[in-house]
Amino acid sequence: MACSQWSSLSATDVAKRGGRLVVSQRAEPKTLNTITAIDGSSREIIGLINADLIHINRHSLKTEPGLASSWSVSSDGRVYTLELRRGLKFSDGQPFDAADVLFTFEVYLDERVHAAQRDLLVIAGQPIKVQKVNQYSVRFELAQPYAAAERLFDSIAILPRHLLKQPYDEGRLDRAWNLAVPPKEIAGLGPFRVKEYIAGQRIVLERNPFYWKMDVAGDRLPYLDTIDVEFTGNAEAEAMRFEQGEIDVAGRLSAANFSVLEKHQRDGEFRLFDLGPGLEYNFLFFNLNDLGAALPSIAQRQNWFRQLAFRKAVSEAIDRQAITRLVYQGRARPLSTHVTPGNYLWVNRNIPPEVYSAAKARASLRSAGFSWNRAGQLIDGQRKPVIFSLIFNAGNPQHTQIATLIQNDLQQVGMDVKVVPLEYRSMLDRIFKSYDYEAAILQLASGDADPNAEINVWTSGGGTHVWNLAPKHVLAPWQEEVDRLMRQQMITPDYAQRKHMYDRVQQLVRENLPVICLVSPDVLAGASEKLGNFRPAILSSYILWNAEELYLRR
Repeated sequence: MACSQWSSLSATDVAKRGGRLVVSQRAEPKTLNTITAIDGSSREIIGLINADLIHINRHSLKTEPGLASSWSVSSDGRVYTLELRRGLKFSDGQPFDAADVLFTFEVYLDERVHAAQRDLLVIAGQPIKVQKVNQYSVRFELAQPYAAAERLFDSIAILPRHLLKQPYDEGRLDRAWNLAVPPKEIAGLGPFRVKEYIAGQRIVLERNPFYWKMDVAGDRLPYLDTIDVEFTGNAEAEAMRFEQGEIDVAGRLSAANFSVLEKHQRDGEFRLFDLGPGLEYNFLFFNLNDLGAALPSIAQRQNWFRQLAFRKAVSEAIDRQAITRLVYQGRARPLSTHVTPGNYLWVNRNIPPEVYSAAKARASLRSAGFSWNRAGQLIDGQRKPVIFSLIFNAGNPQHTQIATLIQNDLQQVGMDVKVVPLEYRSMLDRIFKSYDYEAAILQLASGDADPNAEINVWTSGGGTHVWNLAPKHVLAPWQEEVDRLMRQQMITPDYAQRKHMYDRVQQLVRENLPVICLVSPDVLAGASEKLGNFRPAILSSYILWNAEELYLRR
């Protein structure tokens, strides 16, 4: 079978070329290197300056041609042959061809590089084999047929071999394209390229003059001259500047700020959008990494954390409805699984909601040998008081509120929780590098509704298997089953069979609680009335996924 050729974009009305679009990010990107980027701020910028072979349209959720104009699949479903567009150039004017594709996949598949995307490119335990057919044709061979194989190409940014081959060969690719690198040394195939970075203030992107997409009139996209990404620091500053017209687009608005903007909305100046729950899930988790002799104080507390009854009690003691009501003003959904109601194709609707009950939590704790002293403080079998710290992103006001509510909820069952706000980068370093934490609040949002996008979260050893990033001992039976199911659904073409497997994964997560899912906030956004072709989506990037089509009305 083969995919038809990509067709030109259409605009909802007559688009105008030129202009400066001002958007905001609450945190600065950590890097412009797609290999090392794990934070949302970095990945959003990276998505604007890069392109992929086959792309998931964030509005239709269907795949469409990208840098590959078409593709064909062998009769056994194992070999994909992609035909590349001819005559394309990177944003520095250098030509693009199959050599760049081969180099890109060599990098992503290199275990020494530790690219988060690698997990998605390993089928049945074997990395995808990539072969150059000719200058504009590349063959991908899979060990087994792969469900939704076309979707794995999305967000695999194609790298410029002419710029990154040398740092890769010298083993310093992880240090390439940091924010100190001059813009001329960074090139991609996306609609924009880096023009200027001013630390603490903004990053300015300018139109890529070599971008390949055209509109229906045959004019080269993008329409905008520049996108100025302002670092606003927090949600309140972002909302205020949006209301005052200093920012043209505001994505991921908080529920509180959305409500304020609703009350003060002036006709003809901006529009607001509530898309309902997206794919983001907020959760609490405990440090279950194998620490060995390191961090002995945390290792001692892990004796509590490793007990399912303890984690179950924590889940039962958290009032998710209160979080939804008080933190999100009702613009969120309580969760009992990591798949949100917004992901209607894959959510397991048979999983009942977690019922808040301090009494049930106390019963769970008693079953695990915990008790209470005369002061009402929870103590373990060694009569040690249950005290632990909970880290969260200080720059996320919702997580600040959630942490306080959880602290109060767990106090009702005798736990002493110390809330510890951290700068976002410091928090990520503790979770992913040093393992120097006890419990944490985090949110993840998949780039695709398909389960395969979650492989690196739920399979042992995955790059975002946050509660235990480097398992060293025998896996628990439930984790072995999750690993098996996630890998089996990857190679099962039938949706109903895949859905049955992923339903079971959700059930196992709910029963064993490696993470304690909390809420999924609604996707809330706003845009100036002067902005044309604005179509926010529930998939990341929520507001700039079609940046090449956005234009400013005059």
